[in-house]
Amino acid sequence: MKQEQIKTLIDALAGSDLSELEYSENGSTLRLVKQAALNGAPRRAALKTMRGPAPDIEDQSAPAASAPAEYPAPLYGVVHLQSSPGEPPFVQAGQTIKAGQTLCVIEAMKVFNEVQIDHDATIAEVLVCSGEEVEAGRPLFRLLAQG
Repeated sequence: MKQEQIKTLIDALAGSDLSELEYSENGSTLRLVKQAALNGAPRRAALKTMRGPAPDIEDQSAPAASAPAEYPAPLYGVVHLQSSPGEPPFVQAGQTIKAGQTLCVIEAMKVFNEVQIDHDATIAEVLVCSGEEVEAGRPLFRLLAQG
C-alpha cells in the first residue's frame, strides 16, 4: 500500500459517518478506527499498522543558509524521541544527522515505526515532546539541509 493511498483512506474515513474502515490489498490489511478526542475536539482516524519510509522534506534543493524545512510525521501515533526511558534522545537540536539515521519512533496501535531521514541534514529544532500524540503531517522537526 502506498502512503498516498493510506492518506486517501484516512481522509475518506474522517469525512464520513463511519467509525471503522478496513482495507486489504496484496495480503496486507489496514484497519482505521475513529477515536473521539477529549473535550469535544474533532474526531480523528487512528492507524493500526503502517510500515514504510517517512515522507521527504519539502524543498531539498535550497541552500543550507535558507530557512529550516519542517519534517512531518508520516502517520498518526505517539512519538518517542528515545529508545527507552532514561536513554539519550535519537537526535537533538544542533546535531548533524546522516541519511538512514533514526529521528524518532512513532507508536501506532502497539506497532513501533522508526522514522528515518533519507538525506544528510542538521536538526534546527525538535517540535514535539516524547510521549506526545501526533497526527500525520504534523511537523516533528525543523531541519537544515546540508549543502
